[in-house]
Amino acid sequence: MLSQERLKELLDQTILVAKEAGAFIRKEREHFDMDAVEHKGFNDLVSYVDKEAEQIIVDGLCKVLPEAGFITEEGTNTTRTEHLNWIIDPLDGTTNFIHGIPVFSVSIALIDEQDLVLGVVYEVNLDECFYASKGGGAFCNGKPIHVSKAPDLSASLIATGFPYYNFDLIDRYLATLKSLMQTTHGLRRFGSAAVDLAYVASGRAEGFFEYNLNSYDVAGGAIIVQEAGGTVTDFSGGKDFVFGRQIVATNGNIHHEILAELDKVWSS
Repeated sequence: MLSQERLKELLDQTILVAKEAGAFIRKEREHFDMDAVEHKGFNDLVSYVDKEAEQIIVDGLCKVLPEAGFITEEGTNTTRTEHLNWIIDPLDGTTNFIHGIPVFSVSIALIDEQDLVLGVVYEVNLDECFYASKGGGAFCNGKPIHVSKAPDLSASLIATGFPYYNFDLIDRYLATLKSLMQTTHGLRRFGSAAVDLAYVASGRAEGFFEYNLNSYDVAGGAIIVQEAGGTVTDFSGGKDFVFGRQIVATNGNIHHEILAELDKVWSS
């Protein structure tokens, strides 16, 4: 079990690694060529930028915590350990990056067995670094952040992500959107789940939900929401949001309302 002092030390070092990868991504965006895009699957895009950024992160984190394993999006290092593992998305929002839309981020988390203990989300374009360690609070660029105090859905802005493959559940998803459009301030789709979660943590949005996500999409942002005073669960209100491929993150006040909305169509 890592002490809070050790977690703070690791967090500071992880922030530096995330910013190093972010600087590389920012530089490459200036002259990125669409011909460099590869397809991992239907609508699942990747480029050398994702791969090289991940290598920068893996190399850096190997020095930070040599005994930890890795769960990585691009498979740069897939050696896992029984306890400590880094969960890395080197470029969350690849489609935005490729098309020149300025919302993409670096996401890094450290998990101890099933317990998230550290998270960093670095939004490259605005140079905003969101971070947290377990029991240490949540911050953005050195300043404490907290979830919104909005009391209910009617006073809330909700972030989400549109499915881009595996459309079997799309009717349920659209039904949820239809309902939330009529009961909230509105819906936003930024294109990076890590950024969505960071925005919930900092009170810019009151909630976020999405399905079909991977651990590296959500792990870094989830602990930041928790440490900012928010609530994070899967669609049924359980704890399987890192590896369960569905997540709901809110300011806490509206959590039961969003779960109720999801239950109307997702429990069938």
